[in-house]
Amino acid sequence: MGHQNITEFILLGLFSDEDVKVACFVVFSLCYVAILSGNLLILLTIRWSRLSEQPMYFFLSYLSLMDVCFTSTVAPKLITDLLAQRKTISYNDCMSQMFYAHFFGATEIFILVAMAYDRYATICRPLHYMVIMSRQVCYVLVMASIIGAFIHSILHVLIIIELPFCGPNQIDHYFCDVFPLLKLACMDTSLLVIAIITTTGVMSILTFVALLISYIIILSTLRTHSSEGRHKALSTCGSHITVVFMFFLPLILTYVPTADSVSNDKVLALFYTMIAPMFNPLIYTLRNTDMKNAMRKVWCREKPFEGK
Repeated sequence: MGHQNITEFILLGLFSDEDVKVACFVVFSLCYVAILSGNLLILLTIRWSRLSEQPMYFFLSYLSLMDVCFTSTVAPKLITDLLAQRKTISYNDCMSQMFYAHFFGATEIFILVAMAYDRYATICRPLHYMVIMSRQVCYVLVMASIIGAFIHSILHVLIIIELPFCGPNQIDHYFCDVFPLLKLACMDTSLLVIAIITTTGVMSILTFVALLISYIIILSTLRTHSSEGRHKALSTCGSHITVVFMFFLPLILTYVPTADSVSNDKVLALFYTMIAPMFNPLIYTLRNTDMKNAMRKVWCREKPFEGK
């Protein structure tokens, strides 16, 4: 099989109106700078402070790294294409963009699950916490997230590589994703669409439900805690739940309905490619005293990188 005649695709992008494109170029460029600086600030603060010893922040640093990588697979092309006359992407670049977007996105989902498990262990099993969440366990969870995401992404790529592309090469999206590509294949892909909706859609829904249940268990356990401990735990869980909703709802709405609603998918995809990664740093830092204190230490008083 393989990709027969097509060597490049044309990305139709988000908008056709020229004025809207220029405005979006400015807005998305600022968003991308905010995503990079906000997430790198969190990443470096955790790495350079004592927070990295705590599992929650260990995972948060990986979450920030995934946000940077995930957005970087999509945003630069989205931004430059807003001003470009011809928005083309080669077949190989398209496949690799799809692979990396799914890889970093799926890793992020699995790390969110690890973070929920960590909160559960902290609040529901405090006496065994150090054993349950040892550094070794943390590394195993991150490695499992990466391996799981790799399997998920490579399967998507293997499906698409086998498809024949011989006709129109216009992708109705701003990056290469599975559904828009399936629509261009010169064969009946309805079974593949159903297969992908069931695997990815079911995975997203199950993960989302598992996360919600874990946070419900955590919140019900909190009723027995002292008011001060409860307030701190509620604050942390609140920020986690916000991130989970912002990331998962658009994702589920993309993968669960039929694959015909691509125009809505483009707008929904903005949520998990640009908006959620931009708000993650704010959500995690503004409500978190430990993080704010660590930032003051690392960036204001002592600067561990100056003397080197």
